[in-house]
Amino acid sequence: MAKRKKGILLGAVADDMTGATDLCNTLVASGMRTVQMIDVPEKGMVVPDADAVVVALKSRNTQAIRAVRKSLKAMDWLKSAGAKQYFFKYCSTFDSTPSGNIGPVADAMLERIKGGITIACPAFPTNGRTVFRGHLFVGDVLLSASGMRNHPITPMTNANLVEVLGEQTPYAVGLVPWETVDQGPDAIAKALQGLRKEGKRHAIVDALSDKNLIDIGRASAKLKLITGGSGVAMGLSANFRASGALGRRGNAASLPRAKGHAAVIAGSCSEATLDQIARMKKAKHPTFHVDAVKLGGKQDIVQEAIAWAKPKLGQKPILIYASASPAEIAKAQAKHGRDKAGALVERALAKITKGLVKAGVGKLVLAGGETSGAAVQALGVRGLMIGKQIDPGVPWCMSLGDAPLHLALKSGNFGAPDFFTKAFKVLD
Repeated sequence: MAKRKKGILLGAVADDMTGATDLCNTLVASGMRTVQMIDVPEKGMVVPDADAVVVALKSRNTQAIRAVRKSLKAMDWLKSAGAKQYFFKYCSTFDSTPSGNIGPVADAMLERIKGGITIACPAFPTNGRTVFRGHLFVGDVLLSASGMRNHPITPMTNANLVEVLGEQTPYAVGLVPWETVDQGPDAIAKALQGLRKEGKRHAIVDALSDKNLIDIGRASAKLKLITGGSGVAMGLSANFRASGALGRRGNAASLPRAKGHAAVIAGSCSEATLDQIARMKKAKHPTFHVDAVKLGGKQDIVQEAIAWAKPKLGQKPILIYASASPAEIAKAQAKHGRDKAGALVERALAKITKGLVKAGVGKLVLAGGETSGAAVQALGVRGLMIGKQIDPGVPWCMSLGDAPLHLALKSGNFGAPDFFTKAFKVLD
């Protein structure tokens, strides 16, 4: 990749793999050439020839002190790459560890760049995530009444984001209500200035539509740091164009033709992923279930899965999944412990993914942020080119390097019920 003389425009830090890809997808759709880096690039690495670089971490479920350290390291690299503005990307369901990583990371990033106030807006209306009166909705229900209340790692039992973020930071948290957002960018910017004068460091911003998100992005032109879901990034490219830093782009989502066999690896236990698994089974695709209860024992589930898969490759796309119902998750956690159960699943699916690639798989759908992160690290992927969108928030990507793979990194909550089968049709 050639070195850009002026550096990148937007530098983003994402707390998981699929969230990073979601943000990349939004930026590419707005005409910004975007590269996703896997973990913090090494010092001295050539800066990608891109308008935006998103560094994908695996920090959502780590201790806050480790998440802060890793995020600041990524931010420092992005600063050295010339970033003019920064973005901290987290999930559209605002989930983090019970001790809360979102507040500490946002505070540390603000302090690093002396950024004053920042916004927090996880809304993604296209996928049913909206914020009203500071409360996060999933579809027609509050976050606390959605399937996220039963998440095995990050259960969300409070939909009031002002309260949730307020428990994670020592600084005051304000709200920009929808009535203000509906008036457009100038009104939003004025409200943010008012909150800053009141001593607020964070502002939850309501959003019910894509227009709201675009206006919020436009109002954030002078902010040094933006935090939220990918939706609020829709308005950022217009800011860079207005400043003359970004020209008009053609198709930024073009990728070379994909090669190899097709497979789906699913670890997410979200309702959306469970529905997608059920749809793939109904379509008579070969499926193999990794039972978390049996992991860590004498039975070699990883090798069983790879041996099962090899003779089936080249037919229909295959599915290997560890996704399970709340009752099944409870059994695994009762046996292994909560953290160990999740770690066993991640390691097993990562090893299976590596074995499938060695067997000739070149087109992979990975479902779940933790699953995607573990699998991509096991494959040694360091960067991704971003391609065509499959469903909102989920594009096809291609790994950088000598033996490219086509990958779709899907957040557990994203995608239509037919996502797994549709993904490969989009790629052909």
